[in-house]
Amino acid sequence: MNNSNKNEESSKEKTHSDDQEEGNNHKESHNHVHDKTHYEKEQKHMARTTSLDNHPDIEGYDFEREFDFQEFMRSYSTTGFQGTELFKGIEITNMMIEDNATIFLSMTGNAISSGLREIVAYLVKNKKIHVIITSASGIEEDVIKSLNKFKLGDFDVQGRPLFEMGVGRIGNIFVPNDRYLYFEKFMTPFFDKMLKKEKELMRPISPSEFIRELGLIMDDEQSVLYWAAKNNIPIYCPGIMDGAMGDLIYFYKQQHPDFYIDVTNDQTNLVNFVLQQERCGALVLGGGISKHYSLNAQIFREGFDYAVYLTTATEYDGSDSGGNQEEAKTWAKVKINAPTAKVRCDFTITFPLLVAASFCKDKIKRVK
Repeated sequence: MNNSNKNEESSKEKTHSDDQEEGNNHKESHNHVHDKTHYEKEQKHMARTTSLDNHPDIEGYDFEREFDFQEFMRSYSTTGFQGTELFKGIEITNMMIEDNATIFLSMTGNAISSGLREIVAYLVKNKKIHVIITSASGIEEDVIKSLNKFKLGDFDVQGRPLFEMGVGRIGNIFVPNDRYLYFEKFMTPFFDKMLKKEKELMRPISPSEFIRELGLIMDDEQSVLYWAAKNNIPIYCPGIMDGAMGDLIYFYKQQHPDFYIDVTNDQTNLVNFVLQQERCGALVLGGGISKHYSLNAQIFREGFDYAVYLTTATEYDGSDSGGNQEEAKTWAKVKINAPTAKVRCDFTITFPLLVAASFCKDKIKRVK
């Protein structure tokens, strides 16, 4: 065999060897791409996945930037958990405002015990809400705080020493007993005035009439009752006897058994008012009788058009306080297609943020 043929055969063998090596490399590479991870081997369901590219990314506020309150509140939309639910509540509240809905504020009395009293007074003063429904403490504590302030305390203080000092506790808010003595002295002549009015009308007054008359004699611009009376915003209190107000009415009736308060008249007035409204929105702080009274009146028009709940109550015990809007829809208390949000958090945290980002958003200056 000559050198030329040897070189040709050597070249063919090298080419064949190179091709085989390249094929092996390609095969190894291909196998490497499809190597199963431990998740795929051990947990077969992990082999399934969906990109969810049409869903927003979870992101929080960037404090590296100059602070912008509106952007800060908007960041709640992608924060997740109750932060995102709060953003939904804010958006729905803005819808109520833009649609000129009649806004019902339902609140448990402890809203007035807290610093939310001043926020509610602002909303009433500026006619940003149209109806209030609350419990007895929401009425009496507005009056009491106009006479003397409540004080900040602590959740963990033992009951005995406070009892012996004559101090009541509402969570971490302290209320000295003398506040109720001032309250009684203020209310006794008012009861005389209401009894006289009933005799003139020849009928009992309703709780909302009683509350309006009370607001008219208030002299405190931080008072919810003061501004509600001034702006003719009705305040309903179906459980007016459940508290210190009920104690005082009990004392007064010992000497004046002909004094009455007619809760049935308010039910008639509230339902008739509801039936005249084109759109109704609910802002519900807490639960209890205030919440149910608000929702129940809406049955006559097949429910609220918007509903935002701010509460710590949960659904599992079957209470109305914890019930969500889906439950309310089954009773025609909230419309089937109504936008809703239930923010599971202390409303002293969520309500100021909601008010700032909705009713007061035009007051907040953007950072340039």
